[in-house]
Amino acid sequence: MENRGVIKPMLGTHYPMISHGKGIYLYDDQGKQYIDGSSGAVTVNIGHGVDEIAMAMAEQASKVAFVYRSHFTSQAAERLANKLADLAPGDLNWTFFVNSGSEATETALKIAIQYFQEQGITSKTKILSRWTSYHGITLGALSMSGHLMRRARFTDLLEDFPAVSAPYCYRCPFHSTYPGCGLQCGEDLERAILEIGAENIAAFIFEPIIGAAGGAIAPPPGYYEKIQEICHKYNIVTIADEVMTGMGRTGKLFGVNHWNMTPDIMTLGKGLSAGYTPMAATIVSDRIISVIKQGTKSVMSGHTFSANPLSAAACCAVLDYVESHHLVHNSEARGEEMITGLKELMMKYAIIGDVRGKGLMVGVEFVSDLMTHRPFPAEAKVGEQFLSICFEKGLIVYPAFGGVRGYEGDSIMIAPPLVVTSAQVKEILNIMDESLSELMTRLIASGRYEHKASS
Repeated sequence: MENRGVIKPMLGTHYPMISHGKGIYLYDDQGKQYIDGSSGAVTVNIGHGVDEIAMAMAEQASKVAFVYRSHFTSQAAERLANKLADLAPGDLNWTFFVNSGSEATETALKIAIQYFQEQGITSKTKILSRWTSYHGITLGALSMSGHLMRRARFTDLLEDFPAVSAPYCYRCPFHSTYPGCGLQCGEDLERAILEIGAENIAAFIFEPIIGAAGGAIAPPPGYYEKIQEICHKYNIVTIADEVMTGMGRTGKLFGVNHWNMTPDIMTLGKGLSAGYTPMAATIVSDRIISVIKQGTKSVMSGHTFSANPLSAAACCAVLDYVESHHLVHNSEARGEEMITGLKELMMKYAIIGDVRGKGLMVGVEFVSDLMTHRPFPAEAKVGEQFLSICFEKGLIVYPAFGGVRGYEGDSIMIAPPLVVTSAQVKEILNIMDESLSELMTRLIASGRYEHKASS
């Protein structure tokens, strides 16, 4: 089959034709094996080719694959919503199903604003977010995203929502060090609220661990507890964007579970369906739903495929698989092995400035100078070179570029399916070692890097 017609990420570029996948491995039509070290786009949490999911989808398809949410509900959708209510923290008991993470965060935006409108508060229309963040590619979701490279083409169409510094300890925006910093990154939220006016702000949205915009950046202890305290003080809804971090990716079922905080709204995607079908969710607290229930009784959002029975059945099967195979625990254990191995490589290769993350959401940041943390210039395309080298060697890792000033910064994430074994972690680390060696050779030969001992 000729490789054309589909609009691909880079037009004019040849992409291998996928044949099949099993576990953490993918195979193209030429028989080449790839380790899916990124779980696609940090999505395929349970691995490829799981028969139980295919069987659950076939069973549901034989009954009914689609009904419109205005006409019917389904056992699959109700079961999934009930299961999420049981799993989610606090009183997050109500779920609005959509098709993608972008739709989930945009639905969260709308619900937060509607929550105040239903109380007669019409001035609260702004959603605060952080720089070095990514919440989706639709215009509402992109407005909440503090990722300059993704915003650039559409700036005139976007709301100016990003206002708060990220909790980026390796590159602290306040030039401080934890714990002596006093969590200035948390205090920065209150600074923004006071400048903009709490009466204008409906919600604050955050990724528990920053993904695509920075590469597995986790905040220091106490950060989210402070964020929750500030938001409660000023009557601002908290939205946890768990599209990437949810469903066991970080070694806990939800990313926020690493901290003592409970958001008012939480979004899920990616690992919810593990890539077997398009599905995402916005989970809402009793407190917010009760206000809407006493008012208009209708959340002002809607999508044709919302609560699709076929997708819901697939997600139920995915959650059952995660639970029965203890994948959250495996994510934690294998993640510790991955971080330990990468820190050993960090001692060997002086271009690794930082290794970070939780569970199987692990980030590596490349720098041109260890002492100053100076990034490589964007035109050097160091991260892109590394991705390409890994791909040629049969390892797929995830790009997380632009974390420094929005345009510079070469971070990548290693995020294999949660079914990965210890032996497979070593296999990934071995390819990483070979790829880092080749990258160093290229950079030294091109004059982009002067070799120095990492000590």
